Amino acid sequence: MRIHRVFLIILDGVGVGALPDAAQYHDEGSNTLSNTAEKVHGLHLPNLQKLGLGNIIPIEGVPDEKKPIGNFGKAIEISAGKDSTTGHWEIMGLINEQPFPTYPPADGFPKEIIDTFIEKTGCKGVLGNTAASGTEIINELGEEHLKTHFPIVYTSADSVFQIATHEKIYPLAKLYKMCKIARNEILVGKHRVGRVIARPFVGDKNGEFKRTGARKDFSVNPPSQTIMDLLKNQGIPVIGVGKIEDLFNFQGITESIHTPHNPEAMDMILSYCEKADRGLIFANLPDFDTLWGHRNNYKAFAGGLEEFDRWLPELIEKVTENDIIIITADHGCDPTTKSTDHSREYIPILVYGKGIKSGVDIGVRKTFADIGATIADIFQIQGTGKGTSFWNEVQIDRKQYDNTTESNMITPQRAQRTQRKFKKGYS
Repeated sequence: MRIHRVFLIILDGVGVGALPDAAQYHDEGSNTLSNTAEKVHGLHLPNLQKLGLGNIIPIEGVPDEKKPIGNFGKAIEISAGKDSTTGHWEIMGLINEQPFPTYPPADGFPKEIIDTFIEKTGCKGVLGNTAASGTEIINELGEEHLKTHFPIVYTSADSVFQIATHEKIYPLAKLYKMCKIARNEILVGKHRVGRVIARPFVGDKNGEFKRTGARKDFSVNPPSQTIMDLLKNQGIPVIGVGKIEDLFNFQGITESIHTPHNPEAMDMILSYCEKADRGLIFANLPDFDTLWGHRNNYKAFAGGLEEFDRWLPELIEKVTENDIIIITADHGCDPTTKSTDHSREYIPILVYGKGIKSGVDIGVRKTFADIGATIADIFQIQGTGKGTSFWNEVQIDRKQYDNTTESNMITPQRAQRTQRKFKKGYS
C-alpha cells in the first residue's frame, strides 16, 4: 500500500540504556528511561506500553505488552559524539565520523576565539567563557552584564558556543547578528562547533533572571545530502517542527515552524494532520533535554513522558491507514546521574500504522540511520547509502490489510480506561 505521510517524532534525550562505548564518554550506567522510571517508582505510560515501549527494555510501571499494536526496537549510534545535531543527522542518513570540538571548563574558548569575537562584534568584552548551566550563569553574571553590557559567553560538555544577553540591552536582532558572525566568520575550521546558540533572557537582578523562548540555534550545514534533501529533491514535502530547522540549518526543509516547548510542538503535529496531506512531518520535543534532563529534574521528566503519553491517542485518532508514526530519540540525557550533560545511549524505536504489521521486534539496529533508510523506503526513493531499512519487516500488502481488524487501535476512550486501570494498580 502507498504511504502518504510519515510522522517522525524525536523525544529529545529519551535514551534507553548506555551504549557499549559509553565509558569513553563517561556515561557508564546511564539509562534515561529506565532510571527515571525507577526514581519515580514507576511510570504510567499505557499508550506507549501498547505500542511496545516496555518490550524494548525493562521499565518500572511499563510492562512488556503481549500483543503490542506497534513495532519496537532500539538503535546504536555509530557517529562520534552524543549531541542533538549528531543524533538527528545520523537518523537522516549522515554519519558524523569526526566529533565536533568541545572546550573544558578550566580553559574555556581559546584567546584567539574570544579576541576575534570581541573585534568582529564590537562588544568590548565578554563575561563567563566557561562551561556552565545556562540558568545558573545568567543568575551569577546577569547583574554584571547589565552594568558592563558584555555578552555572557559559555559552553557545555556539548559542542556549543552560547551567547546570553538581556533583551533590553541586546534586542533579538542584534543578538542574532552576533551569533551569525560567530557562526560564519569565527567558529570555522578546527573550531567548527556544532551549534552557536542565542540565549536571550529577562529580569532585573541575580536570582530572578529567566531565559526567554526566543532561543535560536545556528548550526553548521550538513556536509552532504540527508534523507530530507533527497525527499525534497523528489518533490516530497519535508516539514520541520521545533528545532529541526536549526539542527539542519534549514537544509532539506520545505516548511518549518519553530516551537519552543513540547506542548506547542505537539499542537503543531496535530495541526499538520489537517494541513499536510503528504510528506515527512519531522518534529522535535525539546523539554526532556533542555528543561529536565540537563537540570536533573527526573520528576518533571517523568511528568513530561506521561503528558506525551496522554496526548498520543489524539494523534493516533487523526492518522489514516496511509500514515506511519515513528517515535524515537536522538541521544540520552539521564536526569538521575551526577552529570548534567547528554549521555551516550541507545535510542528507542516505535513504529505504528493502521495499515502495517504490529508486534514486530525489529531488534537492535546497527545505526540510527536505519530510521532514515526506512523512511526512504516508505516513500520509494533512493537513500543515502547509510543504514538498513526495516520497512519490509513491518509492511503488509493490501490483501492482508483488508483481512485485519482495528480492534487493537488506541482510542481516547480506551486510553482513559487503561489509565484508570493503572491508577487501580493493574498491569
